[in-house]
Amino acid sequence: MKTRCCAFALLLALSGSALAADAGLPATNPVGIWLITFGIAFLIAEAALPNYGVIGLGGIVMFVIGAVILTNAEMPVPLMIGLGMISALLLIFLLIRALKTRPRQNVSGDAGLLGSVTPVLSLQSGDAFHGWVHLQGERWQVSSTKPLHIGQRVRVVGRNGLTLEVAATDAVAAGE
Repeated sequence: MKTRCCAFALLLALSGSALAADAGLPATNPVGIWLITFGIAFLIAEAALPNYGVIGLGGIVMFVIGAVILTNAEMPVPLMIGLGMISALLLIFLLIRALKTRPRQNVSGDAGLLGSVTPVLSLQSGDAFHGWVHLQGERWQVSSTKPLHIGQRVRVVGRNGLTLEVAATDAVAAGE
């Protein structure tokens, strides 16, 4: 993936130098073309690298400075402003997507179990106060002070070794 992005950025840089060498364009300042080309390449690199906007911000700055340099070459100002705004919106979109994928804190142990709600899968034969549930990818044995039935939703209120202490969700809401 990184080699494709680098190759695409190199292709953009070479096309920028080809545009700067073309005498038929109204933009005769190659520095402005190079800055715009590198600004676009930095924005593309921002999409591939996990740096939360640092390279993209630099790309927007280079793009805008290159556009300002080209204003002396009869480039339309609304076009430069529009392209700068599109670049800024692209960067904001990429930042929002990157922040949504940030790793979150792992909750494990009792803190991750307490308060969890799950249905009762099965009961021990002849004992309605003990059963089994499936919680956080594991099968847990549960015990309750009141009789349980299969399919009943229970909330974890404590843990005693490998046995979870549960209460019916309606009983927990009533203040048990």
